[in-house]
Amino acid sequence: MTQIDYRGAIQRAIAEEMERDDRVALYGEDVAAPGGVFKATPGLQDRFGDERVFDTPISELAMTGAAFGAAVTGLRPVVEIMFGDFMPLAMDSLANQAAKWWYLSEGRATVPLVIRSAVGAGGSFGAIHSQSPMAWFQSIPGLKIVCPAFPADALGLLKSAIRDDNPVLFFEHKRLYSIKQEFEESGEGLVPLGRANVVREGDDVTVVALHRGVHDALAAAEELAGEGIGLEVLDLRCLRPLDLETVLGSVAKTSRLLVVDEASARGGWGEALVGAVVQQGLDILDDAFLLASAEHPVPYPPALERAYLPGPERIAAVVRRRLGVEAGAMSTSVGGS
Repeated sequence: MTQIDYRGAIQRAIAEEMERDDRVALYGEDVAAPGGVFKATPGLQDRFGDERVFDTPISELAMTGAAFGAAVTGLRPVVEIMFGDFMPLAMDSLANQAAKWWYLSEGRATVPLVIRSAVGAGGSFGAIHSQSPMAWFQSIPGLKIVCPAFPADALGLLKSAIRDDNPVLFFEHKRLYSIKQEFEESGEGLVPLGRANVVREGDDVTVVALHRGVHDALAAAEELAGEGIGLEVLDLRCLRPLDLETVLGSVAKTSRLLVVDEASARGGWGEALVGAVVQQGLDILDDAFLLASAEHPVPYPPALERAYLPGPERIAAVVRRRLGVEAGAMSTSVGGS
């Protein structure tokens, strides 16, 4: 068994892919000598040299435009945009160039680039450094969107993203960098893009989440298990490609869906997923509901930020309310309708 933390998984994935393929290059703000603002890339410049690992000026559009140009001319760039909140500054290169190039070239050209960025609230970074902007890109065909919740997945998904011939947005949650996981090494350790993972089985409610939300759902599931309520927790892992088949398979078993989205509800990925399940699985669905953050910017004070986020307590409370079960009450009649 191997133990690795989330930031170590990111560093290892990049290092192994740079070792395997000399077309892979890493650059961004403070990724080289400083090792990244969240210390996910230390030592890579010393190992691979300053022509393959280097720091850039503070210009997200310039970085992403350069990545697009490098990708279509034969390199496989991995670019770090420090915070996901800054991604709109690179929107033209991503939405109008990288995402469309394969289509515009009639399939003759690929765009193998990866944009890494830290997202998520919970660390008192304030309103413009704490957002979860994945839904901003979800409606753009041609982009892949990856959101790992566990170190082993961060390792395997990032390796797969670097090898992919399409542009991939790889979002890392700030509250996960220090978590550790033991896992069994297997082959190259690749995790395929677009496959969700059932991380806990249950019979009463399917809970779908990303990033930190998966850990919150698991904590809620542990609490509710003592009350006779079985949550099936599904880690979506990717928003594009979306593994709707696994979600529908779980809902067919439980007949109930709860989607946990750290961002605001309106226009979010969680709201879109609830709509997709209702559209395609209405015949297997008794109830579908969304738990998201409040409709305002992320607060800075820790107490307000905790109240803003859909943590384990709120997940457990909304499940009890929808099932009509009081807190602490044992129930043998919740499952299967």
